[in-house]
Amino acid sequence: MSGKNEGRLSRRAVLGAGIAAAGAVAGGLTATPVHAKEPTLLYDRQDWGARPPRGTIDIIGPPTAIVVHHAVWPNTMDFSWERAALTSREIQDLHMDDNGWKDAGQQLTISRGGHVMEARDRSFEAIRQGLNVMGAHVGGHNSYTIGIENEGTYTDPDTVVPSGQFGSLAQTCAWLCERYGLDPHQAIAGHRDFNDTICPGEALYRRLPELRDRTARLLAEW
Repeated sequence: MSGKNEGRLSRRAVLGAGIAAAGAVAGGLTATPVHAKEPTLLYDRQDWGARPPRGTIDIIGPPTAIVVHHAVWPNTMDFSWERAALTSREIQDLHMDDNGWKDAGQQLTISRGGHVMEARDRSFEAIRQGLNVMGAHVGGHNSYTIGIENEGTYTDPDTVVPSGQFGSLAQTCAWLCERYGLDPHQAIAGHRDFNDTICPGEALYRRLPELRDRTARLLAEW
């Protein structure tokens, strides 16, 4: 997510056939069976060491669109949990200190290693209620969108989106569509569909039809 467009419940939930499995995971965290359809690698703000927001983050009504972003961040090959946590802290610092926002602008962040992070405060709390928090990721459209920031820079159409990241993105979109009762073929969009920007980059944007289809298949399986 380029430019200056202006929760915390589980440590991680494991996707399974209707059963959430508990066990030891990366970084010493523990899987918590909260909702069987949540993404496999799911972490809240406490996990990655988020700063408190600079003001209240309001819970609002459910979104009608899921907006895919790229972070314009290095295309690291470090797919570790530690790297994912560091990236979340760096993005929050950028948004709060450079952009002057009250918190990270997007609701969720997905690392190149496929870790799904709660970005904006109270996002998990809201999603699990079928609601949303007011974000700061799509200028003029934040009241009805939920944003997913993807670590990396995908401007070059030949850049490869890591399979783990794309898989987690599909799981996340399916989770959100299930929570909000959305049709993935109608709801999933790129940042450039709303604002004058190259985000989420050509390599990721051209895979949105595939993402919609993959999300729909997951919903059908569930």
